[in-house]
Amino acid sequence: MSIALSRPLELPRQQLFWLLHLGGWSAYFALGYLAAIAHDKPPGYWVVPLTAATTGAIATLGLRVLLRLFWHLPPRRLALAMVLPVLATSALMDTTTRAVLVEFCETCKPANRIAFVAYSLGYIYVLLAWVGLYLGIRYYRQLQNETERTLAARSIAHQAQLKMLRYQLNPHFLFNTLNAISTLILDRDNGTANRMVQGLSAFLRHSLDNDPMQRVTLRQELDALTLYLDIEKIRFAERLRVETDIDEDCWRALLPSLLLQPLVENAIKYAVARQVAGGVLRIGAHREGAQLVLRVADDGPGCSSLEGGQVPPGKGVGLRNTRERLSVLYGDAGSFSIRNLDPGIEVTLRLPFETSQTIRD
Repeated sequence: MSIALSRPLELPRQQLFWLLHLGGWSAYFALGYLAAIAHDKPPGYWVVPLTAATTGAIATLGLRVLLRLFWHLPPRRLALAMVLPVLATSALMDTTTRAVLVEFCETCKPANRIAFVAYSLGYIYVLLAWVGLYLGIRYYRQLQNETERTLAARSIAHQAQLKMLRYQLNPHFLFNTLNAISTLILDRDNGTANRMVQGLSAFLRHSLDNDPMQRVTLRQELDALTLYLDIEKIRFAERLRVETDIDEDCWRALLPSLLLQPLVENAIKYAVARQVAGGVLRIGAHREGAQLVLRVADDGPGCSSLEGGQVPPGKGVGLRNTRERLSVLYGDAGSFSIRNLDPGIEVTLRLPFETSQTIRD
């Protein structure tokens, strides 16, 4: 079995088994040999613990085969199925070891059947320890593998959710842009139509090529937002006015790509497009301690059904997507709030202030 990439320092399963198996029985032999020295056993007595350890090492390989064969059974049935094999293995260890032991101890030979049975049970504690350790490690590895699969499934679902939210471009934007291009072509304003097509192409390429799992700096985010606003400025001309107020320290802050675009699109749709005179779109960013605070505001009519910072059902898909992206990416460390101004609406995003340098550190 190959080493898992997520655990590069972990031994392969087979290598780990042989390391623990041979190491454990070697330690058993060493303890037996030290006990023989401590009890002033005669020279050559080391062959007795060696025989016990060797027999145990070989016999427990058979137990391993049975454990792997019965692994699918419930724990209680597995324990019952292993009773006789453990007793037989204990008797085998005692028989082979006692055949060597009698050379040093004539009285160690079983005098009757009861003594033989008692001697045969002498190695059960060693075998139970071996079986318990084997089962414990195997159950642990199984639990670890299941945990990794669960985490991998959650990660895939997490990425799929982010990509779904990230790629939900408002169809109204595409419809309005294509309709505006069609109108420009009918009016024979081919130059403006060409600029609009190029702008739409550049924006779509950027939105589809960039990985939504990667974060960008605020400067890169506003550069991408400019691609979108350039298209809308062709549609609305002087009716759309954009103001930015970005603290110098915030340009290098990291945030999810195209996080602000749905908010800007929502403001243009409900504030600028619905007013004959158009409107002003304000984009701001500043730092508050360990948080990056982003604001998108307009001077439109506001939303009378806005209650407690919640978007009414059936409206504000872009706002809900932004809220969900923040929740998925940052959990409690990110927040989303919306409130009515006089006039207009302001959306505020709060997320951890991070830069490429802080991530490296």
